[in-house]
Amino acid sequence: MSIYAVGDIQGCYRELRQLLDRLRFDPGVDRLWLVGDLVNRGPESLAVLRFVHDLDDRAVTVLGNHDLHLLALAEGNTRHAGKSTLEAVLRAPDRDALLHWLRHRPLLHRDPELGFTMIHAGLPPQWSLADAEARAHELESALRGPDYRTYLMAMYGNKPKRWSPDLTGIERLRFITNCLTRLRFCALDGALALGEKGEIGSQAAGRLPWFRMPDRRTRDDRIIFGHWSTIGYLAEHNVWGLDSGCLWGGALTAIRIDSPNDGDEKRPITPIQLDCVGYLRPGSK
Repeated sequence: MSIYAVGDIQGCYRELRQLLDRLRFDPGVDRLWLVGDLVNRGPESLAVLRFVHDLDDRAVTVLGNHDLHLLALAEGNTRHAGKSTLEAVLRAPDRDALLHWLRHRPLLHRDPELGFTMIHAGLPPQWSLADAEARAHELESALRGPDYRTYLMAMYGNKPKRWSPDLTGIERLRFITNCLTRLRFCALDGALALGEKGEIGSQAAGRLPWFRMPDRRTRDDRIIFGHWSTIGYLAEHNVWGLDSGCLWGGALTAIRIDSPNDGDEKRPITPIQLDCVGYLRPGSK
């Protein structure tokens, strides 16, 4: 069995299937980890949703900001409706089943045996991996509970910027949301710098990528993430960034994470990439 983690798809169904063909992915024995943002801005979000839904337990996907946007839009939150290409999903005869399935996806996936954790965006330096799991479960409970519409109508916003265990209600859920689905840079004091969206080096002074924060409590944990197309494929100490900008004419990236062995030595993790035509001009999400 092979286990592959794949970067942001964003409705690029044709490219996803071509990459899986290149991997010789066999759904009978192989498994997929998907870093979120299955939908939006690309041309075939509905096809991607149906495909991943039908894979059932052969694929695990965490929720990204565009996936949450679809759920919010479906409930009538039109705050960012102008940036959407989701009408086909919203008009589909199976929309309710697909949205119910999507709403029950995790925000964080951890496999202790593999030694990998997957999120869509980032983690604040104050959280340990156990903290991150607990906070993800809080948000998952809100999305899966009877009052999920209240959350979806109030989730947008950049505040609060700093974590406190005393946060409650929608402010607590919004902070968790922004970390797991939107975060790229942090201020040196650990506050979220959500206004920074460009390449590393383009940020204002006193800002660092979340994974380079010197006091990050998860620095010894192996983390897979997406969301950051302007940095492309990234592999640093214990972090792998897989959003290489397929939507923007970059590539769709996969890595094999089941630690296959050559004899007694583990093969290094290397990216498998499919060059993409691109459906939008390059830019940040």
